[in-house]
Amino acid sequence: MIQLDNKYRYLQIAFNYDTAMVRRILPMIPYGDNIFIEAGTPYLKREGLAGIRLIRALWRGVIIADMKVADGAEAEVRMAKAAGASGITCLGSSPLPTLKLFIDTCQQEQMLSMIDMIGVDDPLDVMRPLYTPPDVVVLHRGRDEEQTREIMRGYRHINRIHSKFTSLISVAGGVDVKEARSAIFNGVNIVVANLVRPEDSWKGISTGEDVRKTAQAFLDTIA
Repeated sequence: MIQLDNKYRYLQIAFNYDTAMVRRILPMIPYGDNIFIEAGTPYLKREGLAGIRLIRALWRGVIIADMKVADGAEAEVRMAKAAGASGITCLGSSPLPTLKLFIDTCQQEQMLSMIDMIGVDDPLDVMRPLYTPPDVVVLHRGRDEEQTREIMRGYRHINRIHSKFTSLISVAGGVDVKEARSAIFNGVNIVVANLVRPEDSWKGISTGEDVRKTAQAFLDTIA
């Protein structure tokens, strides 16, 4: 079982396109215990579980399957594990039985359990009924929300979560180096940076630049 340390800061680099990008970019990313590779939701929808298997063939470290489980938790956790993932996400808006089964199955399969709070107003409303907290709570601003300035990052929830639960906090969606610095200042443990193409409007690590250099800039910022 992977043990996360709340004294460490982690960088999670998300692939959201296709296997061609994985084959081209992943070898540029330096291996480290503090670097996770994410098979993002759009990538998984294009490539399926084979997309996770490809990443596993190229990366010996932690791999997160951003499957955003909403139902059928037991089967989906085990599918991700069989494909080579080390952790998996579940939507915080899922039914309570799904959330509990998700966390239980992750424990049984020695997978990191991550609950994604995209669209959730107060993460504590999701957390309180759980007899076992997830390994990670993800404060996620979605792609569509990135275009809306009124949608604020939920940093105000961090101290409330840390005061009641052992879960680490992850921040995802529209994270550049500046946002990563702010996230760490506010108590975040894991920063998720999306790989983005030069023509994209989203923030992250541009594939048109030196990916290794930019990844190192993120690591220096969150250290």
